Amino acid sequence: MPILTTTRARTRARLAVTTATVLLAAGAPAAYATLGDEPAPAATVTTVRGAAHLETRLLFGTERSDGGPDVTDAQFTAFVDREVTPAFPEGLTVRVGRGQWRDTSGRIQRERSYELVLLYPAAEAEARHPRIERIRDAYRAAFGQESVARLDERTSVDF
Repeated sequence: MPILTTTRARTRARLAVTTATVLLAAGAPAAYATLGDEPAPAATVTTVRGAAHLETRLLFGTERSDGGPDVTDAQFTAFVDREVTPAFPEGLTVRVGRGQWRDTSGRIQRERSYELVLLYPAAEAEARHPRIERIRDAYRAAFGQESVARLDERTSVDF
């Protein structure tokens, strides 16, 4: 039996090494692609439908840094109606969530939050940028926020 056990152990070891090698080889191109400054080759991106757009997501916290009352749903809705809708009348999405981040004093803040999603043609990015920055500035000023996070990503959209 010791020979059979040793053979099984070797077989398992070889299988583990082979599996790890295959997984690493498959994942390496993706890992290197995300680390480099160069865009991924066009052949790796498959677009079935849609036109080139940008998706901008803005993350709004509700806890005020000045210690005032949290931003309410009604206040946020009024802000969207006043500041966002005129700048993006084509449409938008608001998601309600919970978030956390470390403030400038080093304290972890856990708060109710909103994610605003905007989609617009990539060709309009330069014209849309100032509108988005005005929205961020207006929220910081109106609700005493240290920041409003912004994420921009290229995508394809088909309506």
